[in-house]
Amino acid sequence: MAREHAVRLLARREHSRRELRRKLASRGHETDIVEEALAELARDGVQSDARFAEGYVRSAIGRGHGPVKIRADLRARGIDAEGAAKALDTDADWLRLARTALAKRFRAQPPADRKEWARQARFLAGRGYPADVAASAIGRRGDLNGE
Repeated sequence: MAREHAVRLLARREHSRRELRRKLASRGHETDIVEEALAELARDGVQSDARFAEGYVRSAIGRGHGPVKIRADLRARGIDAEGAAKALDTDADWLRLARTALAKRFRAQPPADRKEWARQARFLAGRGYPADVAASAIGRRGDLNGE
């Protein structure tokens, strides 16, 4: 019964092993049966944390998220550091993606002063972009008028 329930969940979208474990347990399946079902699904290639992580990374990039946020989200979903690193090993141009996120949010308006620069930097940090990528995407503070 747990296996069939897990297969139905996986038919809708990929899930990490941790997500499936949590969902099956919340529906009253016994821990031993859940673990057995998850092991069988992984062995048969029906469930794969690596496949889940790769799909999650593609989706998160499409939503404008940066590598820091994506890595944290993967860890929260049970993907270990090595699995997250492999999934994030893409040809993504993080600087271009950060600039695209800025253009969407701020209509390609460069910051006029330090306050606006900090606002844009906080926006990118919240999206999960590292500070060096954010600084490059926005432009250096020293480039602002009056500094």
